[in-house]
This record gives sequence, C-alpha cells and structure tokens, in this order.
Amino acid sequence: MDHCLDGAARSARPLSAAPSLLHSWNLSTTEAVALQKRLAKDVVREDRLGPVRRVAGVDVGYGRRGGDARAAVVVLDLAELAVLESATASRAVAFPYVPGLLSFREAPVAIEALAKLRVRPDLLLCDGQGIAHPRRLGIASHLGLLLDIPSIGVAKSRLIGTHEDPGPRRGDRASLMDKGEVIGAVLRTRPGTRPIYVSIGHRVGLDTAVTFVMRCTTRFRLPETTRAADRLSKVAVVANE
Repeated sequence: MDHCLDGAARSARPLSAAPSLLHSWNLSTTEAVALQKRLAKDVVREDRLGPVRRVAGVDVGYGRRGGDARAAVVVLDLAELAVLESATASRAVAFPYVPGLLSFREAPVAIEALAKLRVRPDLLLCDGQGIAHPRRLGIASHLGLLLDIPSIGVAKSRLIGTHEDPGPRRGDRASLMDKGEVIGAVLRTRPGTRPIYVSIGHRVGLDTAVTFVMRCTTRFRLPETTRAADRLSKVAVVANE
C-alpha cells in the first residue's frame, strides 16, 4: 500500500463543511445524541482515499481560566514529517462538557481553523475518537464526515470498549471491542510506553489507519501530527490569556 505524492491541484481546494450535512451546533444534549445516531450511518469504514502527501493534526485546547476554545491544525509532509502549514482559531464554548458529545464543543472551532488552510490536507489525524464511541461518531468521524475528508481518531485514552494488552514491541496491537464489534486498535507505538487508541474516522479502514499512525510516529508515543497540533494549541491559549 503506497499512498504517496499527488498533484498540487487536488490539494488546492479549501476545506469547508458539506452543505448537505450542515447542521446547527445549538442543540440540546438529547438532540445532539439523536444527530450522532443519524450521522453515524453515513460514516465510511473502508479505504476511500487517494494518494496521501499532506497529513494534518487537529487539536483543541482551553485556557486555565476557561473561556474560549482554541483550535490548532498543523499540516505535515508525510514523507519527511516537516511542517508545511498551520492555522488556529478561537471560539466561545457554547456546548456543555458531556462525555461522548465532545465534537459539539470542539468541532465548530476545529472547522474554523481548518478553513484557514491554503491547501487541503489529504488526511486528518484527530486528537480524539473516531468510531470508538458509544454511538460510533466521535470527533474524528464527525469532522471527516462534515468535511468529506479521510480521517483517523488517535486518542490517548479509551472511551469505551474492552481489550487485551498489546505486545511490548513497537507496532504491536490488540483489538478494541464493544458488543462483539471491533471498534479500534490498541496500538503500542513505543516499547515501554502506554498504548494509544486508533479508530476509523471516515473513509479510512482500520488497518490503513494504523499504518498511517505508525508512519507519523517517530521516537515519541504520540504521532508527530498530534504533537505539533498540541504545541500550537498551547501557544494559542497562552497568547490569548
């Protein structure tokens, strides 16, 4: 499998939410749950992605005193993992913190940051869950579906599901299971460190998702996409406090 360089013209299209999938973010928790159940049916769980040259990490942070959410997106060249472009955005938090409904707090500001990019990433690695979610629509799946872009959930901790411990070596993995369904991979990215939780976001199969996460991971536990976006989001928070 080789998702390599493609023409620049295909990446020139800016990211914006698909009109047919646009919805209000001003929802009650009950309405948000119902929307997740409806949108989850449209998530594509197999490879429907073209050549991948640019990978983007997306992260959202908050100030120590609360206030606005600040999103950071960093685009890396897959071959060298060098930063090509970055963008940030801030937005008042309008939705309460409810486990399983993170995307309603963070997706709006993440979409604003992604819309500022001059080139379109070929793949999103989101700091959060994809289908490893009670209703199979974590923030990675929500963003991927709304933006119609391949996406992967890369989470530091488990939201739901059970699993055996993966082996001790780099690249060892175990299946994350929920109600008899494989919803993700528990992936050891470095020997002697805690695993991370990789799941399908949208238009990327699980094996391909794991492959890309490993390609983006060097000598640290987290992929460089996540690390770069996390650093930028912290800078954005501090700069606005």
